[in-house]
Amino acid sequence: MTDKTDYRATLNLSDTPFPMRGDLPKREPGWVKQWEDEGLYKRLREARCGRQKFILHDGPPYANGQIHMGHAVNKILKDMIVKSRQLKGLDAVYIPGWDCHGLPIENAIEKKYGRNLPRDEMQAKSRAFATEQIAIQMADFKRLGVLGDWEHPYRTMDFSNEADEIRAFKRVIERGFVYRGLKPVYWCFDCGSSLAEFEIEYADKKSQTLDVGFKANEPGKVLAAFGLGAPPPQGGGTEDVFAVIWTTTAWTIPANQALNLNPEIVYALVETPRGRIIVAESLVEKCLARYQLEGQVLATTPGKNLGGLEFQHPLYDVDAGYRRLSPVYLADYATAEDGTGIVHSSPAYGLDDFNSCVAHGMKYDDILNPVQGNGSYAPDFPLFGGENIWKAVPHIIATLEQAGRLFGTEAIVHSYPHCWRHKTPVIYRAAAQWFIRMDQGEGVFTKDKAPDTLRNLALRAIEETSFYPENGKARLRDMIAGRPDWCISRQRSWGVPLPFFLHKDSGELHPKTMEILDVAADMVQAGGIEAWSKAGSEEILAKVGAAADAPEYTKSQDILEVWFDSGTTHTTVLKGSHPGTAHENGPEADLYLEGHDQHRGWFHSSLLTACAMYGRAPYRGLLTHGFTVDSQGRKMSKSLGNGVDPQETSKKLGAEIIRLWVAASDYSGDIAGDDKILARVVDAYRRIRNTLRFLLANVNDFDPAKDAVPLAEMLEIDRYALSRAAEFQAEVLAHYEVYEFHPVVAKLQVYCSEDLGAFYLDVLKDRLYTTAPKSLARRSAQTALWHITHAMLRWMAPFLSFTAEEAWKLFGDSESIFLEEYAEIGSPDTELLAKWNRIRALRELANKEIEALREKGRVGSSLQANLAITAPPADHALLASLGDDLKFVFITSQVRLHAGDALVIEAHPSTHLKCDRCWHWRAEVGSDPAHPALCGRCVSNLFGTGEVREHA
Repeated sequence: MTDKTDYRATLNLSDTPFPMRGDLPKREPGWVKQWEDEGLYKRLREARCGRQKFILHDGPPYANGQIHMGHAVNKILKDMIVKSRQLKGLDAVYIPGWDCHGLPIENAIEKKYGRNLPRDEMQAKSRAFATEQIAIQMADFKRLGVLGDWEHPYRTMDFSNEADEIRAFKRVIERGFVYRGLKPVYWCFDCGSSLAEFEIEYADKKSQTLDVGFKANEPGKVLAAFGLGAPPPQGGGTEDVFAVIWTTTAWTIPANQALNLNPEIVYALVETPRGRIIVAESLVEKCLARYQLEGQVLATTPGKNLGGLEFQHPLYDVDAGYRRLSPVYLADYATAEDGTGIVHSSPAYGLDDFNSCVAHGMKYDDILNPVQGNGSYAPDFPLFGGENIWKAVPHIIATLEQAGRLFGTEAIVHSYPHCWRHKTPVIYRAAAQWFIRMDQGEGVFTKDKAPDTLRNLALRAIEETSFYPENGKARLRDMIAGRPDWCISRQRSWGVPLPFFLHKDSGELHPKTMEILDVAADMVQAGGIEAWSKAGSEEILAKVGAAADAPEYTKSQDILEVWFDSGTTHTTVLKGSHPGTAHENGPEADLYLEGHDQHRGWFHSSLLTACAMYGRAPYRGLLTHGFTVDSQGRKMSKSLGNGVDPQETSKKLGAEIIRLWVAASDYSGDIAGDDKILARVVDAYRRIRNTLRFLLANVNDFDPAKDAVPLAEMLEIDRYALSRAAEFQAEVLAHYEVYEFHPVVAKLQVYCSEDLGAFYLDVLKDRLYTTAPKSLARRSAQTALWHITHAMLRWMAPFLSFTAEEAWKLFGDSESIFLEEYAEIGSPDTELLAKWNRIRALRELANKEIEALREKGRVGSSLQANLAITAPPADHALLASLGDDLKFVFITSQVRLHAGDALVIEAHPSTHLKCDRCWHWRAEVGSDPAHPALCGRCVSNLFGTGEVREHA
């Protein structure tokens, strides 16, 4: 018998306009434009108006240069979180922002137009430059599919933000935290300005160590302190007594003003051929070896007995400019861990030195500070005037050696603070600056004094903050616990002014300073920082009724450091320029998200300003991510040429691939990326897209209003598939709740390939394709697929935004997937899940038996095989409950089930004929003369009442 009918046309082979190939690089720009043209972000706000807010406050990238992959990672992470909260039904606000003031832009302007530009011109050119850079970066961020209020971003240089920053500063003053003082601060010669702790990074530096002798001014008193008289020198030595110090900063020796010894350390007086030297007793052997000297300990005494002794500066006899004495001050920071146990003190160039000298009565005016802001000694400084301090080191060493005061020197490589912008070494340098006080003390113009120190307020706020990952908590807490006062003044032009007037003689602030701050804020609100810069002293003071004071006061030229700019955006933006974007009570933002370096940067400055102003943190949670690195773990950089460019990647692969890469990466550590890694991401994308395409194709003719099957009437495997989807959705939403994406991506791939591709959709194909188009069996399957598609599009929308939106345009009934909320697909049925999980496990065992036949060439597809299963009672009951549908689950043409004590699965080739339509091998193929190539169920599905499916 033959039947030449082409039965393919009788199958329900649905199609979809959703293409197999994404063609992302060409199509994504169109979607970006469409979102912008349709005002999608505004529509999202309208859709969630009145709902609970979720506010992720954008840490502002600096407006300088094209974005790199680190920017892309940061913005995509923020976008995924905001979208996941939007889909949760929250009013997820996202205002993108930019940091606009500061040194990098000034450097760019000076490089282009030259140094020493007038202040007004520098400000005007800087504002124009920042505006251009923002436009470039904004286009790149939009291209990545990031949704936000791009029409109304915040810029720290906007007049209202600049004005509100001055108002925020006034509040910090009122709370008693601001003071002016002379104190060593980090100073960068390239910046020509002080730096904050946040702007320091550590790197290796080669330095020359020095062991330098300070000759006792009155040797007899030193010997008496050791309980000795004046014994004659032995071994050819001299009667000189030297306190020997060890330092890695040779350039500070010329400015030495004291010596510090620890009162509890035991010091030894050692007789050597070069005289009697004083070092810590525990370090005698090491010191003598370093100096290549023989020596004998004459006496020992604790440091407390040496306090007040005086020693001559090591260049005392070389130049009259160094004819001064260095007294011994007792200080705990002197240790015997290395060196000599004696610390030389140049109070202008070390915080501990400064504190020790001031505590012992040294006046600010007496502190020597010969190093100028450009890194050179003052021109009139004895011996080394005009020399750069780094280049002067060989000269200093040679001079000490000639003076007989150099006991040893060697080169070492050690960790040293560097400017994080210029990557050059910095120094501590005393300068009159404005500070925010961390501990007890009186500020200026205190009106509403804070109830506790800023340090304590910040530490308590940290305890009330959630950290993702949790280890960020200890890192920020340790930084706050040990940090010094915050130097907030900078000697630059492009920034928000410190609107102070200082008395020319006393240096005191004008008594109407608080009124002047209000005037300054109003002026800047109307005309930007330029308005303040251009206004004369008399004009400003006249606004507070003090024009006559103008000749006696100097208008400050300092600006607030840029970390105060970004650190106050919780109030200048969320409570100022963008009203309605902050929570009414408590912290303004639900989340701050930045790289882990921002524990010492934006997270840090924001915490301090908010605690100073309100006594609490500005955020409820802090999330940190790692840096972008190559496959070898090296940080991406232009110099190494190992970076992945987001612009080029978008043109080549599509921004969607960058998004999926970010989502699939564990951002708690560094994020590795290169061409090979991205190629694997492309493969993962294709698998997800192909699954989505199958779902869309098979609900193409499904109208839920007319065709949906009630849950109770659906086939059992369809109810299982929905229960599994509900279980999976609970996992996805739990991950989203704590800002985790890489587990979602990993699980979604498994769900697509295993739960759907390898099982449910595999089983479903026969029913979808061969049963009657409108049969209960097919509509039940389509009902499940319709619900799964709805759910899946929402699961993937936060990270595969372009693809989810593309599919939604064909599948959904609203303008955008992002206007939707997570699908309602019921709760997991635990009994049903357990039953089918066991059935799937048994199916896997059966597949191994069938695969063994296939490898031997005895069968082609699994449908050519017949199974004989002997199962123990529990498994037998599960399988028997499926009745004749069991063969559809195992995708074989026949399953014979037997009861037994042990599980035995056997596979045999079918001896029957293959149906041309459904490809099952059935005994009744050929039994109908009218359709000799069909099996009985296909005849029934095509020409009769149709087969009845109950379970699968």
